[in-house]
Amino acid sequence: MEAVALFSFSASEADELSFQKGDIVKVTEMEEDSYWVIAEIQGRRGFVPVNYISLLPHPWFAGAVSRLEAEQHLRWQVTGVFLVRQSESAPGEFSFSVSYGDRVEHFRVLEGGGQYCIWDKAFCSLNRLVDFYRTHSIAVEKVVCLRDAPSSPRVQSHPARNPYPSPHRHSSQESISSAHLHSRPCYPERDSSLNLQKPFLEMPRLANALCDYTPDQTTHLHFLRGDVIELLDCSSSLGWRGRCRGRVGIFPPKFVHPLYH
Repeated sequence: MEAVALFSFSASEADELSFQKGDIVKVTEMEEDSYWVIAEIQGRRGFVPVNYISLLPHPWFAGAVSRLEAEQHLRWQVTGVFLVRQSESAPGEFSFSVSYGDRVEHFRVLEGGGQYCIWDKAFCSLNRLVDFYRTHSIAVEKVVCLRDAPSSPRVQSHPARNPYPSPHRHSSQESISSAHLHSRPCYPERDSSLNLQKPFLEMPRLANALCDYTPDQTTHLHFLRGDVIELLDCSSSLGWRGRCRGRVGIFPPKFVHPLYH
């Protein structure tokens, strides 16, 4: 998510990120119950105090809502209505939940090297990824372009689990009161045990190809019998998403046998 710097900040530790008031920073990781987030600016990455920045307002960003809450909010909405939420299964990452009219589908956002992607095309921010899929189909089996929901109550993230400013508010009061807008805020000491390493996650699930799969669609994953496929997203019953031979694409689950660690 993109954020604007409310104040200038000078790093006091090697793993902190300095910036100037008005800079646009890209928030890449947000920990629960923390006064610090990890952000990037001009290729540099480090910790920044959360009360020095304000997430740019986007009605589609729901924050820490569950998969079930997203489905309850989006079911029976117009096809393409969506929200972006923090991933439940992969802390620090994001997922798209998209209404298909009669059901809701979920897409894991892959992140690496400051780039974000759902399929093959990568973007430097979630904002640009969203903009792209407003005019290009995010789905493969039919055309589904992202669109904003009609005016209605928005799903809200949990206050106790959302330490960063809410993107649904439209003023810098979301992080500090107006009486303090012209004075530099204090920020708490950061636990020195924290670092920029991501928490240890389980090894990616794998699958063994049961047969050759060479479809005509370019968004589908080609593989040969015996190939080992890294499973990236198994949330849809219609098709799984995986990586094989350096390519990412979808494929029918019945053509593979999952391998569990």
